[in-house]
Amino acid sequence: MQIRIADLDTDFAAIKLVRETVFWLEQRIPKDLEFDDRDAVCLHLLAFERDTPIGTARLDLELGGKIGRVAVLAGHRRRGVASALMQRLLEIARERGIGTELPM
Repeated sequence: MQIRIADLDTDFAAIKLVRETVFWLEQRIPKDLEFDDRDAVCLHLLAFERDTPIGTARLDLELGGKIGRVAVLAGHRRRGVASALMQRLLEIARERGIGTELPM
């Protein structure tokens, strides 16, 4: 499995494939709720097995590092994909100084 930062312009089809499969088809999330205006400003990750997208997640840098839209295709669950995506998002947040401030 490989995880990389996605380019929303070139990787949107792969992100959409995973999210539509998980959220629309499996979880029956309404289509108008799944994709939002935050997608354009978030950092997106894609997980691949060979050249096939199997998972995705996003990090909203403008909202203090809010993690969302974590999705893994059913046939690849329970193999550490979501954990790897989360770990990479946390690393990116740390690298960018998000979540490192002490609460007041």
